[in-house]
Formats: sequence, C-alpha cells, structure tokens
Amino acid sequence: MTGSALDRTFDVVVLGGGVNGAGVARDCAMRGLSVLLLEKQDLACGASGASSGMIHGGIRYMTSDRNVTALASRDAGYIRHIAPHLTFRIPFLLPFATHKEGSRLVERVAWYATEVYVGTYDLFQPLKGGKPSTRLTPDELYRIEPSLRPGLHGAVTLDEWGIDGQRLCLLNALSAAAHGAEIRTWTEATGIVRERGRVVAVRFRDSLTGEHGEARAGVVVNATGGWSPRFGRANGFQVRMRPGKGVHLSLDRRQSNYGVICTAVDGRQMFLMPHENESIIGTTDDDFFGDPDDLEATADEVDYLIDGAASLVPSVRRARITRAWWGVRTTLFEYGAQEDDLSRDHRIYDHAAEGSAGLLSFVGGKLASYRAQSEELADRVVGMLGRGTLPCRTHEEVLPGGDEVPSAAELASRHGIAEVVAARLVFRHGSRAREVLRVADDDPRMKLLLCRDEGILAAEVAWICRNEKVRRLQDLRRRCRLALGGCGGLDCARPAAQVAARELGWDAERTRAELADLLELGWRERRPILDGWQLAGEELLRAVHRGLGGL
Repeated sequence: MTGSALDRTFDVVVLGGGVNGAGVARDCAMRGLSVLLLEKQDLACGASGASSGMIHGGIRYMTSDRNVTALASRDAGYIRHIAPHLTFRIPFLLPFATHKEGSRLVERVAWYATEVYVGTYDLFQPLKGGKPSTRLTPDELYRIEPSLRPGLHGAVTLDEWGIDGQRLCLLNALSAAAHGAEIRTWTEATGIVRERGRVVAVRFRDSLTGEHGEARAGVVVNATGGWSPRFGRANGFQVRMRPGKGVHLSLDRRQSNYGVICTAVDGRQMFLMPHENESIIGTTDDDFFGDPDDLEATADEVDYLIDGAASLVPSVRRARITRAWWGVRTTLFEYGAQEDDLSRDHRIYDHAAEGSAGLLSFVGGKLASYRAQSEELADRVVGMLGRGTLPCRTHEEVLPGGDEVPSAAELASRHGIAEVVAARLVFRHGSRAREVLRVADDDPRMKLLLCRDEGILAAEVAWICRNEKVRRLQDLRRRCRLALGGCGGLDCARPAAQVAARELGWDAERTRAELADLLELGWRERRPILDGWQLAGEELLRAVHRGLGGL
C-alpha cells in the first residue's frame, strides 16, 4: 500500500470506528494533533450502531450510578447543541398496575416511591432540555395511550431524546477528517509494534484491496469495544470487561407517539418506543463471551421481547416485526452481579505496566456520554504527548450539517419533492440536505424515489457515495437506512446498487457481489422473526432478487 499512513508518524492512532473511537479522533484532530483512525469494518458496525438510539440520562442508574446519569444528561444537552437535526423528543410513560385486593397501602407506597424517584430524575432534565415528569390518572393515561392493557392505575411521564446513533458516529468521523484526521474503514489493525516496552506503531491490512502497511504513533488508543479482549490477547495485553449481548426488534411503523416502559417476565425493565419511522422493542441483557463477529438473535430472545412489550401493549402481538438486531455492550467487569446490575460507567486502562507504554484502552460508557468520554480520552492523549493543555471544543463546534435545520416544507416546495422525503433528508443531513438536492436539480433523474419507507432519493445515494466515505454497498444501511424498511430492499436495493456502482466505479461483478452481501445482512436480521406469512413473504422477496438481480 502506498497510502499516506505509511509515510507519516501520527500523534495518535485510534483503533475502532465506533462512537468513542470517532469521538476521540474528532477531539484530538480539533486540538491540532495528527490522527489516524482504523476500523476493520464500517463506522458504527459494533455497539454504537446497535444501541437503543437514545441519548438519555438513564433513570434506572440513579440509585447505583448517579454520576452516570448526571454525565449522560449533561452530555445529551451538548449533543443536542452540536447535532440539532439528528435528535428528537421521545416522551415515555411508566404505567402502574393495580395490586392484588387488600394491598392499597403497598400501592400507595409504590406510587409515592416512584414519584420521589422520578422527581429526582427531574433534577437532571434541564441538562438535556427535557420536560419535567407528570402524574397521570387512569383516565388521562388511557386518553393518551388507549392501546395499553386494561386495569392500569395511572402512570408517570418521563422525557428522553432519540438519535440516529450510526449517523452520530459518522458525523464525528467526518468532522475529524475535516480537521485533518485520516479515516480508514474496512482496514483492520492486525497487530502492534513495541520497542523497549513501548507501543510505537500499528500494523494494518485493507480487507478490500488486500494491501497492508504500518503506521507509527506517539499514542495508540484502543477503542475496539467488544473486540478489545480478543485484540488484547493477540497482542500481549489484557482488557477486562464483562460483555453483554443486547437484542432489539424493529416494527414496521410507529405503534404510538409515546414510549412505554415495560417489565419483562424476569422483572427486567424494557421498553416499546417510537423511533424515527418505526417502533423499537428492547432490550435483552445477557453475558456474552463468544466471538463478536459471530453474533445473532435467537427465536427465544424475540419471544422474550414480544412477551415483555405485550404485557402492557397487547396489540404488539399483531404488529409486523421487520428485523431483529444485536450488539455487544462493553460493560465494566464485576464478578457475581446480575447483568442488568452492572455499572454503565467507563474506564480508561493504561497498559504501561504490561510492557505497552503509550497504549490506552477504553471500556464501558454510554452513547449519551460519548463526547465527555472522548474528551477525557483526548486529555490523556495530550498529556502523554506532552502537549500542554490544548482545550477541548467538541461541545461548541457543531457536527457537519448541524449549523442549521432547514424547513422541510420549504425544501419540498423549492425542489419539487414530497415533504416527507424532504423531512427525512433534513433529519439525516441537516443543512447539507440542500447539497443533496442540488444533485437532483442538476440531473432530474436523481429525483427518483428509491425507498418510500425512508424517503431515499437516488440523489442522496449519489451524494453520500461522494461525501460520506462509502466503500461498500452495505455502508448505505448506516448512512441512510437503505434496505432497512418494510420492503427488505425489494424496491431500493437494486437501483441503489446501480447508483453506487456508477459513483464508485464498480463493474457488474462487483456490483452483484455488493448487492448479494447487502441482502444477506437483511436476511440474517429477519431470520429469527420469520413465522407464518412472514416466511412466505421472505421466500417471495428472495425469489424476486434471484430472478431480477441474478443473485
């Protein structure tokens, strides 16, 4: 390989393109450091892309991890400032079931305890721009959410914020690149190089071209998430964590405009919530000590989630599940505790005592706290490099597209597209939606609507391929949710592949391979939820792709 990574010594090499890796790359680059980020797949392919899609304080952490709630709430406020187009409010309901006959005292005590608990959480709401809680009578509750099962004794409201975690990760990487960082996706770190007890370089290999190289570094930051223990064992250092598998389900539409906090059969807290154009049910939390590259949802996990949601919203059993998706949380190690009780705090490990000075590993944390976690990491990097006190500005400078949230109605009228399509463009791209639509204005064929579920125009696919570090067709799943809608890629996958092929210079063989890979990812996510008529629909979908796409 003859890339620039071979010809330079970087101040810092970041391993891992999740939100913490992208976040620390951005922070370091903004402080004037030279940065290389290596990600063996695409950005946000791990836990960052499999999160619940919320920047929330985490009310359930208040009793054991009050600092986690405070940090996440404060950072959520900063994220809303730097990416205003990418966040949206999700009001939650915490319903109460009527207790057995003769337990009115228990019922009242539960009410008062919850009001104190939620009322304490209200103290953190101003940090993230949330609204204070409200107590609802049964009549008020059923007027707001009639789909709830009968017999509930009222509810308390909570206020949270949703976000597209995959685009949040991408925008941090794009911002890092704009400040001089080199971002290499589909490039795996294959090993570290030591000299006299110090890590001085990282070997890497581009999985698409087969080329390999070595980049020297002043500091190496290991932010490989669930892959950290395995990478550490292979390279002579230890990263202790207690990985946890989390599974979510997506439903094909919004079941409600309110999220509902439910209780699973084992007593765990879970939720059914609106998120963008769909609903999400989540999440499981089970120890996982396997290979993060060999992870799937099971039918048992699907049933567990459906049962928990249906305990409060029975109509969920009649809803169409479009996919199951999963990831590995990198929670801090603790022996003996139940998975759900593990701390969501974070920790930075310095491996100098293991003969690997100059190497830091990040473990734990929450999506909502990524910016603060990245700032803490960048402070350590700056100190190790002896660069004094370079200030952090990631809470002040907006992410790409965050300088303005254009009017969807105005864009729709000006460019002759549906307002719902314009709204999805604004959500994903903010002020850069105008740049996307200029592509359509220059070539009217680019106004072709590829996906009705997500409002994806051919122009958006072309613009993303030109500007958002796309190397594989599947990257578009994380850029604009290509093939994630109810059609499973039936409408959008083939024409999007053709647009991407033209933009990226793929021949017919490469295009077919990329399309087959994209559809296989969708199949893996749908396989655990197939039953009855959905199985028949899947057979039809695959038959169409075989017949029309030659797959």
